Amino acid sequence: MKMGWRQWDRELFGQVAGRHWAGAEPVLPRLSRAADYGRLWGAIAAGMAVAGGRDGRRAALRGLGSLAVASLAVNTVAKGTVGRARPLIDVVPVIRRLHRQPVTSSFPSGHSASAAAFAAGVAIQSGPLGAAVAPIAASVAFSRVYTGAHYPSDVLAGCALGVGAALVVRAMVPPPRRRPEPGPPAEAPALPDGRGLHVVANAASGPPALLSTPAARIRACLPAAEVVESTEDDDLTEQLEQAARAAADEGGALGVCGGDGTVREAAGIALRHGLPLAVFPGGSRNHFALDLGLDTVDATADAVTAGRASRVDVARAAAAEGNEVFLNTFSIGAYPDLVRVRERWSRRVGSWPASVLAAVHVLRHCSPVEVELNGRRRRLWLLFAGNCRYSSWGPAPVRRRDLADGLLDVRYVDGGPFARTRMLGAALTGVLTSSPVYVSASVPKLRLRVPGEGVHLARDGEVARAPEGLLLEKVPEGLVVYRGA
Repeated sequence: MKMGWRQWDRELFGQVAGRHWAGAEPVLPRLSRAADYGRLWGAIAAGMAVAGGRDGRRAALRGLGSLAVASLAVNTVAKGTVGRARPLIDVVPVIRRLHRQPVTSSFPSGHSASAAAFAAGVAIQSGPLGAAVAPIAASVAFSRVYTGAHYPSDVLAGCALGVGAALVVRAMVPPPRRRPEPGPPAEAPALPDGRGLHVVANAASGPPALLSTPAARIRACLPAAEVVESTEDDDLTEQLEQAARAAADEGGALGVCGGDGTVREAAGIALRHGLPLAVFPGGSRNHFALDLGLDTVDATADAVTAGRASRVDVARAAAAEGNEVFLNTFSIGAYPDLVRVRERWSRRVGSWPASVLAAVHVLRHCSPVEVELNGRRRRLWLLFAGNCRYSSWGPAPVRRRDLADGLLDVRYVDGGPFARTRMLGAALTGVLTSSPVYVSASVPKLRLRVPGEGVHLARDGEVARAPEGLLLEKVPEGLVVYRGA
């Protein structure tokens, strides 16, 4: 005869109550009482905030935020929906029982939900801190059965709810992006005070300067560097070429300050002249600079002064009209529009919901384009090719694993029969990557042909008319760049 889950619950509860647990009697009841109203987790969070530095403070905030969401869900929804009587505590030794037995619904365990939510939230931010908190959280959850306050299934449901709350908080407030692997170390000249560094700062990039321009901050950090500002009336490419020739004559380095499009232009010139590149963040997004660990002008100045550099991959789009490099992404079709929608919503609802909203928007409002991929004709809504593999999911990934893996991360959304309906369903249900109309692969090169007219492409956010034929390929470890500590 099969045992029902309620009977299993009672049997397991009785086994825990009837067994002597060495050393547990003086500890677990006190631990259970300490977790009342979240006091235990508040104390642990305070300790992490004081002793754990910036990562400890972030982990404490994420843990408490997850706990708050879990407590709200348990106390306002779960307990009112599922009313369940507390276990009979006759079989529980008196020394284990709580001084004041709870009277609310037994299902689910609020203490277990809070414990799991706090531990999972801390672990999402910091693995080592999460590993330290996990045994305490597990002990609190077990103590609820040990003291007779809950059945085992109450505790398991509470833990599941707590982990779910931490994942909800993670979707709403993603952890800070982790820097990818920077590539193998490279020799680059250390330039004290910036001597031998020739920088072109694009004044048209990024938000308007409030106090001082990026060029002024570079001059303040590196007084011996040659810094030229490029305005909308100047020829940015020619200014970068002149700076590169001067840097090559002095045995120095080329510097650039601007957004990803400006940095892309400078990278192609530095690659052609065999020069190391110093990237100063000066755009709105600064994806490449952030991947190098260069989030401020001071960080780049420190790397230049120390001569700290790495080799990174460069991707190249070769056409009959000439070769153009890109450092982050190449795209055809609706990808630029998809990224714009995703970034507009990601800070409000989190990266996963924003990706879903962006995919729905693209498939509702955009039309497929005709392309040939390695000789095979396809109708696509969008084609993405990343310089190195990206770790995030979906058609608009944002985080790379490393900067020198020798591969292109190719992803596209098919535009064949019924693809719009299937892709909309996949986006709305959150299973974009398992949809048959979404394809991804990591390849060293990709041959493209665009037979139609009026098709545009984007390289690192810069839009241009697509040539008829293109070869996307890698220049493995082709560029030397200064990087953060």
